[in-house]
Amino acid sequence: MKMESTPKGMRVQIGIYGRRNVGKSSVLNALTRQQVSIVSDVAGTTTDPVEKAMEMLPIGPVLFIDTAGIDDIGALGEKRVTKTRKIIERTDIALLVTSAAALPLDSFEQSLLDEFRRKKVPVIVVVNRCDEHLPAQKEIESLQNAGLAVAQTAAVTGEGMDALRVALINAVPAEMLEPHTIAGDLIPKGEMAMLVVPIDLEAPKGRLILPQVQTVRDILDHDSYCMVAKESELRAALGRLNRPPALVVTDSQAFRQVSEIVPPEIPLTSFSILFARLKGDLPTFVEGAMAIDRLKPGDRVLVAEACTHHPIGEDIGRVKIPQWLREYVGGDLHFDTVQGADFPEDISRYQLIIHCGSCTFNRRQLLTRIVQCRELNIPMTNYGLAIAFSLGIFARALEPFPQAREIYLRGPKKA
Repeated sequence: MKMESTPKGMRVQIGIYGRRNVGKSSVLNALTRQQVSIVSDVAGTTTDPVEKAMEMLPIGPVLFIDTAGIDDIGALGEKRVTKTRKIIERTDIALLVTSAAALPLDSFEQSLLDEFRRKKVPVIVVVNRCDEHLPAQKEIESLQNAGLAVAQTAAVTGEGMDALRVALINAVPAEMLEPHTIAGDLIPKGEMAMLVVPIDLEAPKGRLILPQVQTVRDILDHDSYCMVAKESELRAALGRLNRPPALVVTDSQAFRQVSEIVPPEIPLTSFSILFARLKGDLPTFVEGAMAIDRLKPGDRVLVAEACTHHPIGEDIGRVKIPQWLREYVGGDLHFDTVQGADFPEDISRYQLIIHCGSCTFNRRQLLTRIVQCRELNIPMTNYGLAIAFSLGIFARALEPFPQAREIYLRGPKKA
């Protein structure tokens, strides 16, 4: 996969924050060595988040996000600030930009620091415009004594930018530099996986969907190989093999049909469950799926989709999952749906939240939502796990993940 075509969800996302007119856009332009954001002396020039994807060695693919000033004013300003705070949900590293003349940090910046700390986001304070005004050493030491990394820059001239790049590299959490596997660790080297890919109205014309493509690449990266078949051709495909595949991975919508075809001795799971492990927290999502047993007619369920595709008649989140859950519960349930970055501030009225596989999200964004649910003790799961549970094939779908399967086997069962 070319670095420039790496999806957003696989990039380290670096958010640039601060008050208006402190040089956030200049810092972005200097870091990328391109005129990405409009630079002006007029406060509030940046109105919507500006994104720039690039490669930054040795980190790899990154996504810089320039945000509107956190001190923006007026009705429109409040909406811009809301958008800025939404970006924090997916920020892996935060650059908090201030000007040398504006030290010490004020309440706007302190509120951002508090939010970064709550979400455990590494932060670098960028003291910009040092060419216009040198910061007092005691102010720099005060920031450092508070445990903050500090970089002094003059973005317009480029001064200090190399030091800022080094600070960025040092701020990347170690786990983000380690390769994360989707399915490669589940398939012995040199063995084969069978991938079941329905071609229906939701399949993009002429190509596969992102989780399927990423899974194929991951299997190849681990020196294994795969066969791809539609669910209608699966039985014939298995019959042509001289030995069974090490793993079968199916689109969750075909779980029932595929589970009836694949012999029980062959491990079976879904792309969505693989992504529950990759992007989220599989044990938490297993417990969330088990909460389906506690649903009662009349309960309210939130369905959250990461992407913003146009729904079709048999949409999985709006039609199929609600249908399967209503059949399982034996009565009507109330469903709400959100897409993209939209996620309710108040989720207290929901008895369950079901998320998609989050292939377009980075892990930080999904984990932020998991924490939000955990704080209110609201169960959360994802499409594949909810489908497998409601169809009665949960234990089998978890067989490739022994620890997660054990959570289910030792947990309470529906009377």
